[in-house]
Amino acid sequence: MPDRPSSAGSASRKSTRVPARTSVALAAAAAARWASRTAGRGKGSMIGGLVAAKIDPDIMRRLAAGKRSAIVTGTNGKSTTTRMTAAAMAELGEVATQADGANMDAGIIATLTLSRTAPLCALEVDELHVPHVSDAVDPEVLVLLNLSRDQLDRVGEINMIERRLREGIASHPSTTVVANCDDVLVTSAAFDAPHVVWVAAGASWVGDSVSCPRTGEPIVRSADGWQSTGDENFRRPTPDWWFDDENIYGPNGFSAPLTLAVPGRANRGNATQAVAAAVAMGADPGKAVAAVGTVGEVAGRYGVHQIGNHSVRTLLAKNPAGWQEALSMIDQDADGLVIAVNGQVPDGEDLSWLWDVRFEAFETMQVVAAGERAADLSVRLLYAGAEHTTIPDPMAAIASCPPGRVEVLANYTAFRDLGIAMERAARARKAEQ
Repeated sequence: MPDRPSSAGSASRKSTRVPARTSVALAAAAAARWASRTAGRGKGSMIGGLVAAKIDPDIMRRLAAGKRSAIVTGTNGKSTTTRMTAAAMAELGEVATQADGANMDAGIIATLTLSRTAPLCALEVDELHVPHVSDAVDPEVLVLLNLSRDQLDRVGEINMIERRLREGIASHPSTTVVANCDDVLVTSAAFDAPHVVWVAAGASWVGDSVSCPRTGEPIVRSADGWQSTGDENFRRPTPDWWFDDENIYGPNGFSAPLTLAVPGRANRGNATQAVAAAVAMGADPGKAVAAVGTVGEVAGRYGVHQIGNHSVRTLLAKNPAGWQEALSMIDQDADGLVIAVNGQVPDGEDLSWLWDVRFEAFETMQVVAAGERAADLSVRLLYAGAEHTTIPDPMAAIASCPPGRVEVLANYTAFRDLGIAMERAARARKAEQ
């Protein structure tokens, strides 16, 4: 395993006293948080981060000074992997990390503001923000999960993201990159880095990597992996870490049972990368494996809620690759399935990606199409041959299902809004008791 020079991320780095401008920014952030909570508008951490950044544009760097940081990024699995990485790093000391998946500047600043004494950070970072966040926090470890199309109207073409990540990595040669060698685009971003830990984390979605990001020539795949037809040296690296249905495997003959509280093969890959990241930071491998197994509900994902006579499990998916993984987690023996889709700016307003998702898997399961774009989803389900009804209100859609277990799969704002609606319903029931 590559060693990071001790001068670049040592736990002994000391934070300097913050300048007056930063002190003013922190005070203003605290006031904004208080005002938000007092007005009943939420915890106020995001508005606090926004206010702090306006007053002191360099506040992220100042707050990260002296902390050993791990950054987690990728199209799918960031929140879960970050939570797992934080859990696996906890034996090394207090870890600052987002509780709600806020992965852009304001959310990161808020996290650092609220955890100023923590010597460690595990930060989820949006792919577009990785280069400048890395400049601010000087990560000891960068975890690259996967890259696929997501919100093209905001993010742009995925090959552009790969190039930006590659450039950002080149600017931090002392960072250890923990990269998914099964993902062609991730491998390309990390391929030239001096310190790479390769993880076979899986890549069931390959629709965005049919050609080599370096030469434009086709990628060929076989039982042994993948390689570029345009560059014989660019091929799947040999992994340092990998997993199967029972165990996790690592350097020096390490292996251990890998038992998780979250479902899906993709999360086994996420857990393996989290363990690799924590070990790169100095954690004990066995303790890291045990710690990732304790991570359950993550910002509402995989949570189970009782709503009347329905036990509702909530799953989140935001793009074709994520939907494919989430669909594989659906329990087809459940009593009902609600799929909720919105098309707001955070989701991406273009829903043409619905036609890339294999909804044909529900030919034998009754589905309720919900969300603001329920009609678009209904058309896709019709062509998939999936029996369904259309009820735009997700709570009403759940109520329409037979009593028992209901699976709910939703994209970003539909998932967020459903969480708010369930919280309100729970408070109303409590008030009636």
